[in-house]
Amino acid sequence: MKLVTIAQGSSGTSGAMLRSGEILNFSRAAAAGTLEAWIPADLSAILAAGPQGLALVRAAVANVEEGDDELRRRLRHALALTAPDTPLLSPLPAPRLLLAAGLAYKSHLAEMAGTPTPKQPTAFMKSPHSVTGPGAAVALPSEAGEHVDYEGELAVVFGSECHRVTPDQAMACVAGYMAANDISARDWIPAVVGATQPWEARHSWEVNIMGKQFDGFTPLGPVLLTADEVPDPGRLEITTRLNGKPMQHAPVSDLIFELGQTISHFSRWYTFRPGDVLLTGTPAGVGVGRKPPVFMRAGDVVEVEITGIGTLRNTIVARSA
Repeated sequence: MKLVTIAQGSSGTSGAMLRSGEILNFSRAAAAGTLEAWIPADLSAILAAGPQGLALVRAAVANVEEGDDELRRRLRHALALTAPDTPLLSPLPAPRLLLAAGLAYKSHLAEMAGTPTPKQPTAFMKSPHSVTGPGAAVALPSEAGEHVDYEGELAVVFGSECHRVTPDQAMACVAGYMAANDISARDWIPAVVGATQPWEARHSWEVNIMGKQFDGFTPLGPVLLTADEVPDPGRLEITTRLNGKPMQHAPVSDLIFELGQTISHFSRWYTFRPGDVLLTGTPAGVGVGRKPPVFMRAGDVVEVEITGIGTLRNTIVARSA
């Protein structure tokens, strides 16, 4: 099942992408007094309802998928079933917790010469205000717009509380997956590489992480693909394209640590709750790792495509004065 947040009202409303690509608006499709009328506008609230909530949503989707032409005609007339190009927000426009793993793919470490393999998963926080959705324009920051890079990633969405779990328990906490782009301003990389003292390196790295926090620097979407449709996340493949040219391509199985290990490790400190998001790192092919480096410019179109999830597409624009 592919869940979406439709761009409607101030914060969006929940829906699903059907096999045809059409978008089902849950609030408009539900008849008054029915169980479907309960379906919340916020996907996080649906996930928080647990298996029963997802089962109700799944039944609502199946009712339309298996319904006749007359049902779909009525839904289209009521604007409850709209075209595939219906504007969407991030499936989770404002996640409570947004954690991003780094140094996660074997191929990425290989391209960043001299980077040792970590002994355990590593991560940093991203601000929820950096989240944007499919089709959104991403503005280059005026103070750091010359070295803005792409990082195609698989995003994990939690569907239940997850704290102090084993690797075997971890995957049961996952509700689904999204495509993500951990856009990064790299202006501070030279200071990191050129640091000669430990504290100098630490301070430079902290500023480098700030370069990932700008508004719009975490596109997520286009859908939340539920975990029941992904029996083996390692078989998913990530492809990042810049202006149609493939820049990254790798299977998720190239991760240094399996997803269950990574989630288990971070759950020692964090308590993940329904709707929280974990970006799982990026494979080889980032712009800063190329010779010569490749950075994004105003007018560029960047796409992250993941098997079964679809393509997350954003346009880079100049920041208005």
